[in-house]
Amino acid sequence: MSWVGKSAVEIAEAVRRGKATAPAVVEEHLRVIAKYDGRIGAFRKVRTERALAEARAVQERDDLAGLPLAGVPIAIKDNVAIRGEATRNGSAATPSTAAAEDHPVVARLRAAGAVVVGITNVPELCLAGFSDSVYGVTRNPWDLKRTPGGSSSGSAAAVASGMVPLAHGNDGLGSLRIPAACCGLVSIKPGQEVVPPPEHGWRGMSENGPLATTVTDLALALAVMAGDMSLATPGESESLEVGSAIDDYPGGLTPSEPMRLRIAVAPAPLPPGLTVDAEFQRAAAEAADTLGAAGHTVVEHAARMPGWLGSATIATWLACAGEDVEGLDPRRLERRTRSLARMGRLLTRLRLDGSAGRDRWRAHGADQWFGNADVLITPTLAAVPPPAERWGRRGLLANIRTNVTYAPATGAWNMAGWPAMTVPYGWHSTGMPIGVQLVAAPGGESQLLALAAQLESAHPWLRHAPLD
Repeated sequence: MSWVGKSAVEIAEAVRRGKATAPAVVEEHLRVIAKYDGRIGAFRKVRTERALAEARAVQERDDLAGLPLAGVPIAIKDNVAIRGEATRNGSAATPSTAAAEDHPVVARLRAAGAVVVGITNVPELCLAGFSDSVYGVTRNPWDLKRTPGGSSSGSAAAVASGMVPLAHGNDGLGSLRIPAACCGLVSIKPGQEVVPPPEHGWRGMSENGPLATTVTDLALALAVMAGDMSLATPGESESLEVGSAIDDYPGGLTPSEPMRLRIAVAPAPLPPGLTVDAEFQRAAAEAADTLGAAGHTVVEHAARMPGWLGSATIATWLACAGEDVEGLDPRRLERRTRSLARMGRLLTRLRLDGSAGRDRWRAHGADQWFGNADVLITPTLAAVPPPAERWGRRGLLANIRTNVTYAPATGAWNMAGWPAMTVPYGWHSTGMPIGVQLVAAPGGESQLLALAAQLESAHPWLRHAPLD
C-alpha cells in the first residue's frame, strides 16, 4: 500500500498501530520528492540520509503508540532553526553555520513523531509573495508557469504536489494564507502567543503555522505546534497532551454541540483603489451561503477597509525589510531586497514606518471595522497568482505593484494580531484553485477550524495537483 497522498492522520495511525513503519513511509516520500522536485523546486535541501535515520529513531521510540504525528514526513520553511542545518532564509548573505538547537516549533513536531525530510525554498528573507531566490524558482504544482505564492512558497508547493502531507510555514503579512490559496491548501495563521513565533517576528506580526490538505491534518499540526492538543478537536472539551496514548484519535472535526455563529461576508473589503477578481468575490459569497445552510446567520459586510490601513501595511512591510538586512553584506543581497530595505530605512527615518497605523488598527480600528460578527469571510487573494519568474532581480515598483495587486487582503489581520485562515473553495476560470479567508477575533482559532471543517464537508476539494 502506498502512503503517498494519504493524510497525516492516516499515516500516523498506521505507524502507531504497526500497519506501516516510519522508515518505509519516509523512504516512499523521499522517492516522490526525487521524482517531482526537479520540476517544482520546493526544497532548498532534501535531508535524505538524516531523515531516514530520524525515521528509524522514531520507529524505535518506546512511546510510538502515543505519538500524534508518528512517522509523518514534514517539510520545514527555511527561516527557522533545525538542529544541524543552516538557516539560509533564501539568501546568499545569511550565515552557512548549522543551528545548534531546533526552534521550539520544530522541536515540538519532532517530539510528536514527525520526521523532517527537507527544508523548503523561500524568497530572499521572506520579503515577497512569490518564491524565487539564488536557490531557484519555485513553481505552482497546479500550473508550473505560475508562482505558488509566498513566502512559505516551497512548503505550499511540497504539500500540494503530494511530496509531504504536512509542512511548516509562517505568516508576517499573509505568508501562510497566500501560498495556501495559490496551491489549493488549508492553512491558518494563529493569533498571538498561541504558537512560538519565528525569530524574525516582524514587529510581533509573524506567526508560525501549518499547511495541509485537510482540516483535520491542519488542526492536528497546529495543536502540536501550540503544545495544546485541544486545538486538534475544536468544540470538544477533552484535550490530549503530546505523547499521550491516542489510539482512539478522532478522524474528523465535529463539535460536540452545533455552533450557531454570526458570519459576515465581505466579497470586496479592500481599501479604495484596490479591486478583487469577480470570481473570487463570488466564491466568498458562496462559501458564506454554504455556512448559512449549515445553520449560521450570514450578514453582508459592505464597508471597505480604510485607506490609511493599506498605506500603513505597505510601510510596515518595507520597514521590516530594512530591519531584516541589518548585519548582512549588501553585495550578496538581491536587487529586490536592497530596494525594499532602502525604502524601508528611509520611511523609518521619516517616522512613516506604519507604526502609528498598526497601533491604531490594533487598539480599536480592527474591532470597530469587524463589527458584531463572530467570523468574517473574504477572498484570500485579489487576483490569480502571477508568473513564476526571477522577481528578485527586479526593482522596487515591479515587486510592490505585483504583491499589492494580487495579495492585499491578508496583511490587515497580521497588523491586528488576529487569527485568520484560508480554505479552498472552487476553481477559477484559469484552472487555478480559489481560497476564501476566514477571520476571527483573538482566541477564535477553534471556531475557524470548525467552520473550515464544515466547508470541507459540504464542498470537498481536490487535495493534490495531478503531476503525471
